Amino acid sequence: MAESEFLSTRQAAQRLGVSLGTVQNMVESGALEAWKTTGGHRRIPVASVDALLARRRTQTAGGHDGAGRLDILITEDDPTLQLLYQTSMDGWSLPISLRIVDNGFEGLLQVGQRPPDVLIADLMMPGMDGFEMIRHLRANPDLARMDIIVVSVMDRETIIQRGLPPDVTIFTKPIPFHEIKGFLLGRLAARQRTS
Repeated sequence: MAESEFLSTRQAAQRLGVSLGTVQNMVESGALEAWKTTGGHRRIPVASVDALLARRRTQTAGGHDGAGRLDILITEDDPTLQLLYQTSMDGWSLPISLRIVDNGFEGLLQVGQRPPDVLIADLMMPGMDGFEMIRHLRANPDLARMDIIVVSVMDRETIIQRGLPPDVTIFTKPIPFHEIKGFLLGRLAARQRTS
């Protein structure tokens, strides 16, 4: 196989629009295929990166469809709760665009491609959990204006002790849809005042 069929970790990070550390985590969790050279350098098949990008494009199909819409990204690994989010929020008839992914890696990829106005995250997910994903996001000053809401079965004190940034809104499960709707209505009202 030609060397051009493989990317270095840095090249893969650039192609995916994420940090070097994120790519390394993706390889370790199996989200990306990779092998090591005799010198110990990771090589990632271009096909593996392209497959991840194709999945990401499929999930964002429909994308940003107009000014004034609030872009919401949800990271939740439970398919039942994903459907509950989808059906509940579709029923609100609010000007929102909804994207749903099932793990922290996909969440980071989605944010890298198009930062949402609001991220709603579960904390306990396979691969990269919500804590790690949020730490990565809050380390990027360009994303400081993105609102983050956590919805978890863990109690507030435990979440705070585990080091969640203080600017993250915490809700406990079952999902408090009335509170989330109120939060989103507040964001929409603020947007109308500034436009």
